[in-house]
Amino acid sequence: MGKGMGSRRIRAVGLTCAMAVGLIVGAPQTGLANPGTCSDGWEVGSVVSGIGNLENLDSDGAGGFYVTGILDGYLAHVDARGRVEKLVTGLKSPAGVRVAGKYVYFVTGDGFMEEPGTLERYDRETRTVTTLLTGLNGPNGLLLLPDGDLLFTNIGVNGVPSGISRYRPSTGEYTKTWANVPLSNGIALAPDGTSIFADNLTLRIFRIPLNRPSEQTVVAGVPQLMGLLDDMEATRAGQLFVADHMQGAIYQVDTATGTACSIVTGLIKSAGNRNPPDGATSVRIARDGDTWALYATSMDGTLYRLRPPAGLDLTPATPQR
Repeated sequence: MGKGMGSRRIRAVGLTCAMAVGLIVGAPQTGLANPGTCSDGWEVGSVVSGIGNLENLDSDGAGGFYVTGILDGYLAHVDARGRVEKLVTGLKSPAGVRVAGKYVYFVTGDGFMEEPGTLERYDRETRTVTTLLTGLNGPNGLLLLPDGDLLFTNIGVNGVPSGISRYRPSTGEYTKTWANVPLSNGIALAPDGTSIFADNLTLRIFRIPLNRPSEQTVVAGVPQLMGLLDDMEATRAGQLFVADHMQGAIYQVDTATGTACSIVTGLIKSAGNRNPPDGATSVRIARDGDTWALYATSMDGTLYRLRPPAGLDLTPATPQR
């Protein structure tokens, strides 16, 4: 067994155990039945496929994307024509990625029992990499706030879980536990611009005010109890799109009511050779010509493009888009 597969199997066992704990000690206050489908009208296509085990993505603002390959250890750029260029290689379990001007921020060390991780910055002009933070405990999701700060979730169990951390690039200020949401995973800006959404392995989605991170409220319980919510993005209309890493689905969650439905399923590796979690990992809303589309990464090595049905407003909550 190769080192990458061994690490992945350890991570899968850890995730399964954590979900079981979540069912016992953190059962959702807003429980949901298995979601129905709302796939009618969605058009599913691909930008590129066969490029490893994709973990995360962000738009480059010009029709392309930056993506991370978790087992293959790279940060890559996919241009608007689907051409792939690996920019940084030899990384250990890279995950969340966010574009801010000439910089591309990303984290490494994603996983329950990985070696200490890092927050790093790739300069698009000089093509150089700067390490900003080290010793992180399984950093996973990454979010750029309107004020320029970065939030990143931590899913590691090597030491005390550190919840959601905050980093200020302009000064280097680092708050290890900005919000106490242990074993956190996906993260997204809420439509009001003053709060965020985050999920963790207690099978819940939280709303967290940016100025009062201890005052967390539960938005919804996970639609599938054996699912594993991963990264997410919200619209200005209050819809939250969430990748399910276990089921290989993308859910649409109404954050006002907590109801959910699946817009697509089956975004997994070959069903005959599964090693869960091996499904959808992240979603982003980005330009698709003069309109919006939903883009998703999966461990099957595909960057998907999901065009919405007529009448669905996909305008993203993130103002930088």
